[in-house]
Amino acid sequence: MKDAVVIAGGAGFIGTNLVSKMIEKQRKVFILDDLSRGAIGHLHELLKSPEVSFIKCNLANQIDCQSEIKNIAVLHGISEVWHLAANSDIQAGTGDPSVDLTSTFLTTFNLLNSLRQFNVGTFVFASSSAVYGNLGDRRLNEDVGPLLPISNYGAMKLASEAIISAACESWLKKAFIFRFPNVVGKPATHGILFDFQRKIKSNPNLLKVLGDGSQKKIYLHVEDLISAMLHVVEKINTPNVQIYNIGPDDDGVNVRWIVDEFLKIYKSNAEVEYGKTNKGWLGDVPVYTYSNMKIKAEGWAPTMTSQQAVTRAICENIDSL
Repeated sequence: MKDAVVIAGGAGFIGTNLVSKMIEKQRKVFILDDLSRGAIGHLHELLKSPEVSFIKCNLANQIDCQSEIKNIAVLHGISEVWHLAANSDIQAGTGDPSVDLTSTFLTTFNLLNSLRQFNVGTFVFASSSAVYGNLGDRRLNEDVGPLLPISNYGAMKLASEAIISAACESWLKKAFIFRFPNVVGKPATHGILFDFQRKIKSNPNLLKVLGDGSQKKIYLHVEDLISAMLHVVEKINTPNVQIYNIGPDDDGVNVRWIVDEFLKIYKSNAEVEYGKTNKGWLGDVPVYTYSNMKIKAEGWAPTMTSQQAVTRAICENIDSL
């Protein structure tokens, strides 16, 4: 019986949390990661499980990707592939578009191309709110269109969604596309809280904030994210492509609130220097909120609000300063 689970990008922030849950479920896990964004240290305790194996692999290289997938498939069989590998630095993709082409799209293309001969039934993809583009304060649901991303990151996530859809037409039995909001928790590797923590560590007296602080977005704790994905994948047997937003029930929080909460918890009196516009960087979507009605109709509900998720994440990562 095919039971191995492949987690691409499993050494990253979300990946390590997913691996932990797979261990609880007694699944056999193979982690593929090039460690460009993740870290082997995140896996230290997880690799003590005999059911978890780590393989350093550049998924953007077709030969390397195909070789490792073949080895796993032939020796163990593959039941599911969770594709979490991507460029998580949206600003880097603005300066060099090839970053997202390589790390976000080619990893998807190569994984699918490598899997097709092994009749893998389930492909799970970590997409993003960035595929929607900038629609202001319109509540985003899965049927919104046309999708016009304003960042290279969002464009390559959308291209990945498209190639997954095409694979489902020709050979892939089932795919789940989950559109993530801003995800927070431990171990933080990127994002606003990671940025604040890095800056305060560098200069305890000054916190420079990207944008004017009016940006308002939703935040989801990684525990809620993982529970949502597992709930859907384990429950839904419908073939072809299923797309779900995953988010909290609220309309989000603004950056100025996050700054105040961060400094309060860190007991910091740092001076705060805000940017001049409501965008933190080129391609930033300053305001968005999700409709999560589709995934809630499947029986899942978040356990934390955006505020609760952010506060908990700040506290969880304070020891790493």
